[in-house]
Amino acid sequence: MGNKKHDTPIAPPKSGPKILVLDIETSPSLADVWSIWNVNVGLNQLRETGTVICWAAKYVGRKGVEFRSDHHDGHQEQVRRMWELMDEADILVHYNGRSFDVRHLNREFLMAGLNPPSPYKQIDLLTEVRRNFRFVSNKLDHVSGELEIGKKVQHEGHGLWTKCVVENDPKAWSRMRRYNVGDVRLTEDLYYKLLPWLKHPNVALYGDEATHSCPKCGGTALERRGFAYTTQGKYQQYKCNQCGGWSRGARRLDATLVKDAV
Repeated sequence: MGNKKHDTPIAPPKSGPKILVLDIETSPSLADVWSIWNVNVGLNQLRETGTVICWAAKYVGRKGVEFRSDHHDGHQEQVRRMWELMDEADILVHYNGRSFDVRHLNREFLMAGLNPPSPYKQIDLLTEVRRNFRFVSNKLDHVSGELEIGKKVQHEGHGLWTKCVVENDPKAWSRMRRYNVGDVRLTEDLYYKLLPWLKHPNVALYGDEATHSCPKCGGTALERRGFAYTTQGKYQQYKCNQCGGWSRGARRLDATLVKDAV
């Protein structure tokens, strides 16, 4: 079953940050082993190390998902193209990408002789799910299913990777493409759903709008809802009627009182 489009997608303002949703697939490492239980593999047993074989990515608020692979584009070309997208992006959105996808890609960039892409922020939705909620499982398929967003594209399992990597089967690569692209669409839909809960970089800082806007989605439909208090002062509190997120004003409302007291 594929994923279902989120009911009310919220796109960032046109002058806001470029938010890139990405997902990679890697080949398994190959090694000589004498058992399949409790195995420690030495480096002299390793025949072949895993690599990034394909990826899918899209910018939030834009149509279409870009897919590149060893089969369709060649390894060096697909690595170079991902570097270009990450170099252009202000924010990356992924699911377990901070420890998996981005580190694999960084290794590929290094081995290809590429310098680091320009600096970006990261929103790892797995980290956000673990921080805010307690699901029975934190896997993307389960969380998105529980939230009725959709499910991951189903396939035959490890055999799909074998058919792609070892046999270079075009039909298997077509299934891999659907699976990879499906994960990106599902991740984007989950991003929209979780948006008011996220520790999100302030998108308002990237825009050129003069009015106060929501730091999560850039929307200007803000409602005054009480006050936010810190150890330093009191601030106006807002709720965004577009994404549902909370924020506070930048100006201290108690500044005059503090000055008079001094």
